[in-house]
Amino acid sequence: MYVEYNLRLLFYLLYISSDCYCAIDLDTILPNYFASVIKRKKRVYDAHELFTEQKEIVTRRSIHKFWLQVEKFAVPRFINGYTVNDFIATEFKRRYGVNYAVVRNLPNRSHYQPHPDKKSPFIIYQGAVNEGRSFETLIPAMKKVNASLKIYGHGNFFDEVANLIIKYKVEDKVELKGLVVPEELRKITPTAFAAVMLFEDKGLNQYHSLANRFFDYIMAGVPQVCVSYPEYKAINDKYRVACLIDNTNAETISSALNNLLVNDVYYNTLQQNCLKAREELNWQSEEKIIIAFYKKIFNNGRLPPGDKLK
Repeated sequence: MYVEYNLRLLFYLLYISSDCYCAIDLDTILPNYFASVIKRKKRVYDAHELFTEQKEIVTRRSIHKFWLQVEKFAVPRFINGYTVNDFIATEFKRRYGVNYAVVRNLPNRSHYQPHPDKKSPFIIYQGAVNEGRSFETLIPAMKKVNASLKIYGHGNFFDEVANLIIKYKVEDKVELKGLVVPEELRKITPTAFAAVMLFEDKGLNQYHSLANRFFDYIMAGVPQVCVSYPEYKAINDKYRVACLIDNTNAETISSALNNLLVNDVYYNTLQQNCLKAREELNWQSEEKIIIAFYKKIFNNGRLPPGDKLK
């Protein structure tokens, strides 16, 4: 399946006309590399995460070994690239000597005003419903939370979450909403009372993550319960937009959510801080970095010296 997919992608890349090939994560890096060499074009690596440190990869020895070999071969050959946070950029520098820019995937500036229903408040989770997102503790935590939970998204752990809802008898409090188009979700999120931003502390990729939904919640003016991992803590230290928790135990999650529900002063402070922070944490500000990046690499249109198929 992987080989067939990469061959199809390579043939497509060779067919189209392009001045630069941009690989999104390791699963597209090889076709983009070979296409760029064959057609003598520039190439860029857009690393959305530290791919080889994902839980579903590091816990499977043969799979982990395979992706490490892909990374070791390809990343040093992509001298131009960018990623989502300082830790991953530093890790690529340490491993392969490449200097990557940091471009966060921030949402477009929005002027939606938060308007939660305080009589029937709900907690929102949006994003991939995947393994490692702490659903095993979030679902039972909802038994002690005085609000409902709505989960927007789909993923490889979707069926397991449905079973957890039944197991912990919270069918009346937790809803699996499935996939929603982005424009509709942007309207739904400001109606949530609070949000959750949870990851298990397993693997470098999760511990040093910086998920899109963290910024989506800020843009919507929705206070969130968030893991206190380094990248989130650094932003929260500056903007104070989230209630940080030190672990993802069910008791910790429920206590944090209930605190937001009953502590009006704390909640209102976080909400107002979100509205201030979104004036800086938006794509209109961040896009300047990526525009400057591409202007720089296209200043010299020649192929880098020694850039040949190896």
